[in-house]
Amino acid sequence: MTNKGHVRSAVLAAEAAKRILVLDGAMGTMIQRLKLTEADFRGERFKDWPRDLKGNNDLLILTRPDAVEAIHRQYFEAGADIVETNTFSSTSIAQADYGMEALAYELNFEGARIARRAADAVAAATGRPRFVAGAIGPTNRTASISPDVNNPGFRAVTFDELRAAYAEATRGLVDGGADLILIETIFDTLNAKAAVAAVEDVFEEKGVSLPVMISGTITDLSGRTLSGQTPTAFWYSLRHARPFSIGLNCALGAREMRAHIDEIGRVADTLVCAYPNAGLPNEFGEYDESPEAMAKLVGEFARSGLVNVVGGCCGTTPDHIGAIAQAVEGVAPRRIPEVAPQLRLSGLEPFTAAA
Repeated sequence: MTNKGHVRSAVLAAEAAKRILVLDGAMGTMIQRLKLTEADFRGERFKDWPRDLKGNNDLLILTRPDAVEAIHRQYFEAGADIVETNTFSSTSIAQADYGMEALAYELNFEGARIARRAADAVAAATGRPRFVAGAIGPTNRTASISPDVNNPGFRAVTFDELRAAYAEATRGLVDGGADLILIETIFDTLNAKAAVAAVEDVFEEKGVSLPVMISGTITDLSGRTLSGQTPTAFWYSLRHARPFSIGLNCALGAREMRAHIDEIGRVADTLVCAYPNAGLPNEFGEYDESPEAMAKLVGEFARSGLVNVVGGCCGTTPDHIGAIAQAVEGVAPRRIPEVAPQLRLSGLEPFTAAA
């Protein structure tokens, strides 16, 4: 790792030891508020692109960097310590929907640079360190489940294809100045394992070692990921990565997520991160839990000693993050438990071998 990287990682660890860190909120929600047109997404560079581009939010990194940077700044100014790059879908696999596979590295590199500018500007103005999390989404394919009900053995993607795509994204994020890597919204643990392998490949290749955050998603009230794992089994599957944090985001509101975060916190000997949605979606698919209501719930997570990092996912705004930041201010971060060494394995359920 470069000396600068060592210093920033040490600062991040020191801040996490002192207080609960605050992550940003939803990028997509804020972009929707801008009511951008197809022309905004295309810009001059892609004005003649043969496919519709509206909805490719990551592309705004290249066509409306001013808008993306402004959103990052709003979250920092609301009280976020960490913002995520606007790169959730910036893998060659996800960008294939738009025929933009070749842009993957550039999107991640420029996405990290934009967030870095915002972080450095707000840090200089406030005298408080701010950090950039290079966001890596799950892609729109799953390595564990067949998309064809008539052919359960079929897979739309291989582990090696995922690993290569995640590595390309990670290179861009590292080169662009990310302080840490966030593997998020994991619905398939095998996808996440490919991402972890890719991140480690790139770290070795570049001679760096950044903190890695891992965040799964419980897809419904069953309390399992889409690929079927319980929260404890999910942790056992990924603890070998020695992540900076483990946790959950998306799919659930804070009320529904609480029990699952509590479960992870009891078994994980690392930091725990929770960034739920602004409640459950209404009949129109919108999220309408108020900042005050969400902050009350997340504040209870903090006071109960469940979390080290908090933030928001779908439907959250700088107002939500500001309220959450106030709710957790001065509350001690969760104490990391000492977990005795033992053989712990996982399939869909966790398994601990008898001593």
